Formats: sequence, structure tokens, C-alpha cells
Amino acid sequence: MAAPPSSSPSPAAPALPVLGGRRSSYRERVADALRAALIAGELRPGQVYSAPTLAARFGVSSTPVREAMLDLAKEGLVDAVPNKGFRVTDVSDRQLDEYTHVRALIEIPTVVALATTADPVSLEALRPAAREIVTAAVAGDLIAYVEADTRFHLGLLALAGNSHLVEVVRDLRGRARLYGLTALSASGRLLASAEEHLELLDALLARDERAVRAVMTRHLGHVRGLWASADG
Repeated sequence: MAAPPSSSPSPAAPALPVLGGRRSSYRERVADALRAALIAGELRPGQVYSAPTLAARFGVSSTPVREAMLDLAKEGLVDAVPNKGFRVTDVSDRQLDEYTHVRALIEIPTVVALATTADPVSLEALRPAAREIVTAAVAGDLIAYVEADTRFHLGLLALAGNSHLVEVVRDLRGRARLYGLTALSASGRLLASAEEHLELLDALLARDERAVRAVMTRHLGHVRGLWASADG
């Protein structure tokens, strides 16, 4: 369900973690937290949110929120509404299909290749993020889920050594809308999706390319299913 504008702080927001291993300014971390809320469906298309309302909700001051929302506006994720705030942009089914297609073309072969090229120590370093995804799923904390999921996937892709590839996927993920997370969490099925990250790591460490491809294909299919669940 949509999360209405509220002054109630989000439990996941104050941590404002650094995503994808980047050194981030406070403004960038606020933007990451807002982006995660938008992706998770906590901020809904068509609704207008003021900087003070979002600042209260996320437990931060208005200035970095306003600056972060201007950054998101440049990315096309929100539109500035004079004297009111920012309206979250909508995403069509066609766009979601295109995002999924591009992600599959990039991520599946890239991650499969890591089964033979990635350093096991570097892969193991991603396990804490994978466990955070599971923990967030159990707690039903959707924003924390998206943030940990982003850190995991971008960190994994970074092992391929192509920073431009990582930024392309970061942009695609930022434009996504995981409306189905709420329904999946309520039904208890979010945990199964979360555990796929640990399954993927184990397949990579086993150097099992076939298993890696199967997990990645299944996982991206689940993601598109979430995107399709706008009424979930």
C-alpha cells in the first residue's frame, strides 16, 4: 500500500548507509535513502511531498532533503512543484519491461563470468550485505531491504572492474518501482527472495556457472514481478 506523507520517522532512514562502496557526501546519502524509499514504493507516483515533511519523516534537516530531491529531479525520478515540493514521477509497464531487459543483458552474463574470475575473498565480503537483506526481509523493513539489496548487487557487479557498467545498473535500479514489496512482505514471501542473494553467493564460490545463471535469471524474474505489482 502507499505510504502517505507523514511526520513519522522511517526506522531505516537515520542510518543513511553508503551504497555500492562509494564515498558519499551527506547530501548523497540522503538522496540514496530517498531513492530507496521511492523504489520501495514508500513514496508514490503522483503524490507531492514537501522537503520539511520528508525531513521529519527521515529524521534529518530540510536543507539536505531539498538538495537531494533536486538531484533526483535531474535524474527524472521526481518533478519540482513550485511552492509545494516534489511530485514522484510515474513509470509505465513498457518502461519497466525495458529496464528488466537491459538489466538482464548486462547483469546475467557479467555475474556468470564472475564465477570464474572473482576473488573468493571479495565474494565473501558481500555476505554481510546479503545477510542484511535477509534481516530486513524478516523485519519487513522495505527501505533497509532496498538499500542492502543495492549495496549487494552494485558491489557484486563492481568485481567485474567496469565502473561504467555499475553506474548504468545503478541508474536502472534508481528508476525502478518495487511496489510489490509491500504485498510480498505481508505474505511472508519476501524472505524467499532475500535468501536468493545467499544462494547466488554460494553458487559463485562453488564456481558453478550454470547455477549462477539459473539464480540470476530467477531473481531478475522476481524483480520484474515486483515491478508489475503496482496494486500489491
